[in-house]
Amino acid sequence: MERSAPQSLANFLTAEAQAIADRCTKCGQCVSVCPVIPYGAAVNTVPGQVVGGIVDFLSGQEQLDPASDTWASTCNGCGLCIPACPEEINPRKMLALASARSASRGSKTPELFRRMSRAIKIMAAMQLIPEEFRRVFVPPRRRRAPIVFYLGCNALRTPHLLFNSVAVLDALDADYEVVGGPSSCCGVIATKWEGEIRTGERVTANAIDRFEGFSPERVLNWCPTCQLHLGETLEGYRKSSYDFDHLTEYLVSRIDELREKFVIPIARRVIVHAHVGRADICRNVDLLLRAIPGLEIIETVFESGYTCGGSGCSKSPELAAREHNELLARADATGADILVTLYHGCHAVFIGAEADGKFRVLNYTDLLVEALGGVPHADRLKEFRLLDDWQMIVEEGRPYLQANGLDIDPEWLKQHGPAIFASLEFKGQLDCFEKGHAHANPA
Repeated sequence: MERSAPQSLANFLTAEAQAIADRCTKCGQCVSVCPVIPYGAAVNTVPGQVVGGIVDFLSGQEQLDPASDTWASTCNGCGLCIPACPEEINPRKMLALASARSASRGSKTPELFRRMSRAIKIMAAMQLIPEEFRRVFVPPRRRRAPIVFYLGCNALRTPHLLFNSVAVLDALDADYEVVGGPSSCCGVIATKWEGEIRTGERVTANAIDRFEGFSPERVLNWCPTCQLHLGETLEGYRKSSYDFDHLTEYLVSRIDELREKFVIPIARRVIVHAHVGRADICRNVDLLLRAIPGLEIIETVFESGYTCGGSGCSKSPELAAREHNELLARADATGADILVTLYHGCHAVFIGAEADGKFRVLNYTDLLVEALGGVPHADRLKEFRLLDDWQMIVEEGRPYLQANGLDIDPEWLKQHGPAIFASLEFKGQLDCFEKGHAHANPA
């Protein structure tokens, strides 16, 4: 495998930050087009001053000023700033680097990875049978495989999307191995959220080493956050001989074969939830859905951000709430049968809207599997959300937990389950996982 000479992640990030700072003219065009600016402390600050504070911070200034700090911490990753920059700098990457440096001086979400990994394990264990649970948590033995399907971490909260994806790969007779779970994290949590650069270096290296252990030609990624961290923020950090693509890129490359295999027409009218932050992935999903016989796409509604959830549009909650409400209003007004989601974060946000009975909420992978003549994997997260009763959720989920080796007190789970399922660790919460608390470290 071709690999660059070893270098520390800290040195790489410092060099990348300085290169951006040296090129930036502080013109403020990136700030002027940013959709989160009207919802934070930077709203009444001169755009050039806001970006100037970021540049000065990357150049060595000790602290971010309040307006610049707010801009960095509420960035939802929409990427509208990228084409706006006359110097062809990537401001989204600039803010990611600033966030990592800021977190290293005092994280707002300490112990995030530890809390997140435990929450993920509980949520996945409540939804999967043991064979499935092992497949996403236990690394496979190394062998030569042309494809690695990389799950990331947080996608395991909605595992049915991943098993749907596996079903599509199987239908294409793809030769692949699955890598994912907290033990194969891309490193974004340690690096960007916790500011633990040395830990981030180890975590990222571990994930890349696992990829390379299969000598793959392609690593197909599911998570948009992993895509940005490994494919944008850390671009050039380590060379490899494989292509790092999103799953949809591979599926579109084989779309003619999929068309032949789509044997079940789906006569439904759908509205698609999309994000401007990775419009290429949204275009891929559009192509895949249009290949399904009988399916009619009424409209694709683009929101800002690159995904829903704690690392995406939820970082600017007022803007996210407005855009979500507009999407749901469009789904209602158009009489859509189905609201189609893109990512795990988006799916988790919108599945509760099905309770009104006006339309179903499905992920695009659900539709792909159905069109192939298969049965989509059970969406137990949606089942729990629609139950909306934690006594019943615990009763439904506890047998799965026990089968997967997690013996968690029902009262503890009933008390803390809502916060765990809401991913509140991204807001600095989930103290229930602190050391010394009962079930803080589920086995």
